[in-house]
Amino acid sequence: MFWSSYMPCARCGKAIERSSAGEHRCDPQRRVEFQMVALRHRLLTFDADLQRYLDTKEGRFEQWVAAREVRRSRRSA
Repeated sequence: MFWSSYMPCARCGKAIERSSAGEHRCDPQRRVEFQMVALRHRLLTFDADLQRYLDTKEGRFEQWVAAREVRRSRRSA
């Protein structure tokens, strides 16, 4: 079996040498991009998931509470 001397960083995905893994510091921009790729499926389904939730009894209640809070804040402003 072939064993690579490189491994991906679990936090940012960058290929790093195994021998220097402890010295690696993630670039913040690369880390955000890596996390966005990992969350791509959830981001793509967010609107449908939200609509499904808002169609439930709990979701309708949350909408009612939010609308009531908006009306209250407008009256006090």
